[in-house]
Amino acid sequence: MLPTLEAIQLPADAIEVARIGGAWGVKGWFKVFPHSAQPEALFSSKRWYLQSAGMGGTEGFLLAIREAKEHSDSVVARSDDIVDRSAAETLTGARVFVARSSFPTAGDDEYYWVDLIGLAVVNREGVALGTVRELLSTGPQTTLVLDAEEDGKAIQRMVPFVSVFVDKVDLPGRLIVVDWQADY
Repeated sequence: MLPTLEAIQLPADAIEVARIGGAWGVKGWFKVFPHSAQPEALFSSKRWYLQSAGMGGTEGFLLAIREAKEHSDSVVARSDDIVDRSAAETLTGARVFVARSSFPTAGDDEYYWVDLIGLAVVNREGVALGTVRELLSTGPQTTLVLDAEEDGKAIQRMVPFVSVFVDKVDLPGRLIVVDWQADY
């Protein structure tokens, strides 16, 4: 449990975006390991919701962030609620959540992975290929991992998430249209 923070309910749109690695320095800063290579959500939100290691459900702790900045392969942050290294050490292992509504607006033809999970995927002919379970970063491209069913058996399909194969992403309609065949 994080002793200096008041327990609250996580917002309904809370998305896990990072994990706290431990104290950084002696003045209450702490090291944060983002789940994304581009952690804009961490920088855009001044309200982080924490769950201590092993905690689940919808309860967490609100931490008002004073400053967050990139440092080497991670992010370092500070809060007025965390005054020294000892207090920062109590955060070690905590999961960091940010309200989806506080994410920066994505640009044209840019999508947050969390928004693509659960979308149905069909090809140009309208054949259902599956539902997005997760996305994989394979270096040069991102790949959609689909859960599907074929002949009564659960299968997995992978479709490169690149413009040559993706015709349309309809977030409100919860649909992705691709130039891909079921037997690829």
